[in-house]
Amino acid sequence: MIIIVDYGMGNLRSVEKAFQFLGFPARTGPEPEHIMQADGVVLPGVGAFATAMENLKAKRLDVAVRVSIEQGKPFLGICLGLQLLFSESEEFGPVRGLGIFRGKVVRFSGPLFEEEKEPETEPKPRVHRGPAPAWDPLWEAPVEMLPEAEPRRQDLLKVPHMGWNSVRARREVPVLAGVPDGAMMYFVHGYHPVPEDGSIVATTTEYGTEFVSSICAGNLFACQFHPEKSHSMGLQILRNFGEKVYGISGRAGKGA
Repeated sequence: MIIIVDYGMGNLRSVEKAFQFLGFPARTGPEPEHIMQADGVVLPGVGAFATAMENLKAKRLDVAVRVSIEQGKPFLGICLGLQLLFSESEEFGPVRGLGIFRGKVVRFSGPLFEEEKEPETEPKPRVHRGPAPAWDPLWEAPVEMLPEAEPRRQDLLKVPHMGWNSVRARREVPVLAGVPDGAMMYFVHGYHPVPEDGSIVATTTEYGTEFVSSICAGNLFACQFHPEKSHSMGLQILRNFGEKVYGISGRAGKGA
């Protein structure tokens, strides 16, 4: 059975439905025992790195994930599930990850990206416009009296990186069989991993900079994009993973 780790975050149902559509038995598992008994493990995730690690540790799912990887079970990480495999993330951190691979998860930054907005610590006071005595603290100058704001550059890349983008193969890996170099995948993320060991990199993608969009080591494959949302090419990745788990070829039905 393919177990999708349920730690309270992520696109669990869509991943489960994608495997079932392809004809592979899969279900969510919220307990360490589910992961330990699984034939293959999927670690999905959407949200904050720190919260994800807190949830995993609270249920001791972090230990079960590490053990399953050490045992060599087929393992698939998706989006945040890729980032969690590394040493630490700078998101609201540094925050320690699972430490399967040495490396850091960093935010898209630089002159080509929009600057990160500082969170507001206090709510802005209510104001009204129009003529009012100078002593009125709620009076705000009419728009035509205000200085012009600095124009916003339209050519800056937005963070998070959201939408379709191509993945470039850096080496051949079994889970990418049948996926052509340059295939389009669906991304939603503001951070990306920077591995210390370049040999684990499977694909890279361009978004203002070249970043690692998937890694592979032994029976482990993890990607920054969402295969369950990437149409036929994403389904091909899930199909390859399912066949690896069940040791069969051609099990897929409707998605074949």
